[in-house]
Order: sequence, then C-alpha cells, then structure tokens
Amino acid sequence: MKNILSSISFAALVLIAFSSCKNESTDKSWDLAVSEIVQPEFTEINSETETKGYTIGDEATDFKLKDVNGKMVSLSDYKDAKGFIVIFTCNTCPYAVASEERMVALDKEFKSKGYPVIAINPNNPEVQPDDTFELMQEKAKEAGFTFPYLYDESQTIYAKYGATKTPHVYLLQKEGGKNIVKYIGAIDDNVRNAAEVKERFLANAVNELLEGKEVSVKETKAIGCSVKQ
Repeated sequence: MKNILSSISFAALVLIAFSSCKNESTDKSWDLAVSEIVQPEFTEINSETETKGYTIGDEATDFKLKDVNGKMVSLSDYKDAKGFIVIFTCNTCPYAVASEERMVALDKEFKSKGYPVIAINPNNPEVQPDDTFELMQEKAKEAGFTFPYLYDESQTIYAKYGATKTPHVYLLQKEGGKNIVKYIGAIDDNVRNAAEVKERFLANAVNELLEGKEVSVKETKAIGCSVKQ
C-alpha cells in the first residue's frame, strides 16, 4: 500500500509541475523543483509530421512588431545581418526564465558576427496575465536583455513560424534577399541547467553557417511551456 501511495504521489507531482506552466512563476526554485522531476530529452524529429509552420529550407516571413521600448522592429531593419536567431519566449515559463542568461550570451557571441537575437513573446495576456506588454518591459530590464523583445500582439507571427513552446528557436540565414530557415528547436540539450549543457545545438548551427557549411543537426525537440492562446 505504501508503494502504491508513493507512486500515486509522484505521478501527481509530475502532473502538477507541468500543468502549472499555465500560471508559471519566475521563481528559480520552482524551476529547480521541476528539473528534479523531469530531465528533457532531445532528439531529431520529423518536422513534416510533428510540427506546423515552417520546416527547414522554408522562407520565413518578415514582421513588424513592437519592442519593449515602443519601437517597431522588422528583420528588414538589419541591413548588415547575415541571419537571425529568432526565439519565441515569454515572461513566466520556468524554462524560458532558465534560458534568459543563455539568450543574452548568444546575442553577445553572435550579434557582432551577423546573427543577432530577436526575442518574441507569443502569449495572449488574456490567457496568461503575467505576459502583458508592461510586464515584458519589466522583464527586459530585469533580465538585462541586449536584444529586441517583441510583442506578437495579434498572435499571428508565432503561428506562421509554427512555434509551440517557450522557448522555441528558429535560426534564419539571408539568402538572395530571403530569410531561410536553417535550424528549428532547442537552444541546447539541457534547458533546465546551463552548467550541464553538453551540446549547444543552436550555437553549433550558427558556427557551421559562419564557416560556410551545411547545418548538421537541423532540428531538435523544443522543451518548454506551451504557447498560451
């Protein structure tokens, strides 16, 4: 009986941890609690059957979205960019919060090389009240974002891209005036703990493009909270 109760308790704990993504907290201790329950696995996936929106090789649409400073931002504003690291993220999801320092580090590492980070919040604040534009402004300041943090107010851009999680990454490369999707998925192989990362999927992909090579790992499974609509 004790073993049965223990199993039920553990299952309930897992269910609570994941369902709580609906009302995520930015509390790091919550993220650590989740991380002790679940260790994400990253594998290449079949984009045609498991994702909607863009697949590798597609042309990504440009957009015009409001930054936290009130300025409208488009990919076309970056005349000298070689490509873009587009990351769908939010204020509240513990997985997104755990990735914030990595996003800042990626922008520092690759912006000067032609691949700036562009972050987009796809969540509907009517569903997730902690993802309002005003709280995005606070988040950008608090987290020290060095890149645009854009508000997908109409919730249409994330759908075109096919983002389903926060965080969810799309690496684009400029080719003949078009922004071509080269990588989709996760930042790395350990969303919960940067200190334990073994494979930097996104950084590896950017470096391969910079070296004129084809991206070797084109798609991985994004781990995070579902986009709130």
